[in-house]
Amino acid sequence: MAEPKVAKKGPFIVNVKPGNYFWCACGRSGNQPFCDGSHKGTEFTPVKEVVSEEKSFAWCGCKHSGSKPFCDGTHAKL
Repeated sequence: MAEPKVAKKGPFIVNVKPGNYFWCACGRSGNQPFCDGSHKGTEFTPVKEVVSEEKSFAWCGCKHSGSKPFCDGTHAKL
């Protein structure tokens, strides 16, 4: 199994509006923390998150969280 690229050793704090978001699972996106299709040709697929209200989230930047797509502090152990 391939390892994702660590995009950031910490969360991306992003305020989002209601809608569908696709979190980058591979770490290659140029639009972190969201998917831009850079995973094509890899075994990674983005994680869909449906947001129902405007809110700020801590999106995982290290791509190793046990609570994907959100940060759980795993980056501190990398």
